Amino acid sequence: MKNKNDDPAKLLSQLSKEDYCYLTTTGRKSGLPREIEIWFGINGNSLYLLSGGGDTSDWVKNLRANPKVTVRIAKHTFNGIARIVNEEKEEMTARYMLAGKYQGWKEGKPLSDWGRTALVVGIELLFSKD
Repeated sequence: MKNKNDDPAKLLSQLSKEDYCYLTTTGRKSGLPREIEIWFGINGNSLYLLSGGGDTSDWVKNLRANPKVTVRIAKHTFNGIARIVNEEKEEMTARYMLAGKYQGWKEGKPLSDWGRTALVVGIELLFSKD
């Protein structure tokens, strides 16, 4: 997609096939940008991540301190607001989506330890109207 007027849903659908995204948080102590490469899933305008380290991961601690993040997928960068997913239906949707994408999970099969126990993080991607 080449310009800002293209449909965000169409762009996100295409980008959902990428293997990785790059999440940039603000260091909670340093105030400096901190980037990680991480697996992701997209549902609507929301991007989902699973933290195998749970609350102990630095990137999770950073986004808890400052939920404003950027996400880069391929050549596209988005601003977003991160949050810990607490709603059960949304959480399970994210778990199944990521386990299916990265671990070949299929309906009726058990989730892996990672799929069951990782902390689910949701990021609402922001799109400018201009």
